[in-house]
Amino acid sequence: MHKKTAIITGSRRGIGLAILKALADAGYAVIMSGTAAAGESVAIVDELRSAGHEVRYIRCDISQKADREHIIESTIASYGRLDLLVNNAGMAPKVRMDILETSEDSFDQVLDVNLKGSFFMCQAAAKAMIALQDKGLADYTPRIVNIGSISSYASSTDRGEYCLSKAGLSMCTQLFADRLADFGIPVFEVRPGIILTDMTMPVREKYEKMITEGLTPIKRLGRPEDVADCVMALVGGQMDFATGQILNADGGFHLRRL
Repeated sequence: MHKKTAIITGSRRGIGLAILKALADAGYAVIMSGTAAAGESVAIVDELRSAGHEVRYIRCDISQKADREHIIESTIASYGRLDLLVNNAGMAPKVRMDILETSEDSFDQVLDVNLKGSFFMCQAAAKAMIALQDKGLADYTPRIVNIGSISSYASSTDRGEYCLSKAGLSMCTQLFADRLADFGIPVFEVRPGIILTDMTMPVREKYEKMITEGLTPIKRLGRPEDVADCVMALVGGQMDFATGQILNADGGFHLRRL
């Protein structure tokens, strides 16, 4: 019998890697994925394996149908099950531009990954999970977690395409939570705030100053592990009746304060 298995997209670094490590520590067989060639991930995979974790790297550009199908099919072929999809892969615009100047190329690129890719990863995983429910697998309670962003509701007019993609992803979570309820498959969203990753590093000083001045009740930048902790809170089974729930990993940014 294979252990519970999770696919974490965009998990070579940052938030995705923190989630992958947390799931591996909890006993999951974990599928690391990203757009890099397999050879570029050997070191981190070897490190995790040396710690006793069961991990495999599968290259996946979630904007590409063939890659989405390949990662799902390869995971099930190797492990016989898919218990969890964590939709973490995403990208920021390569160049921040005022929405009066945003190019169609940038818009298409960001939404192809963050929204279209994530939507169809949900679809592919959901179909596989529904089919696996008829296989009599032990302790099979599949779930999907989407990693959103406070940008789903907080305006950033120099990266409008990113905000729109994350707003769409929030509705994606609601749609799949609704549709998959009949199959007993909960779907959740974790909504990070300002997390110290490669994506936020260029504007770290700006955000640290804003946080110090009161932007968030908790006066520090978030860590990838803060997001991973929220994912772990959702996948243990205690939250299944709350399908569609959003956990804000944002230091309290979402609170309306006077």
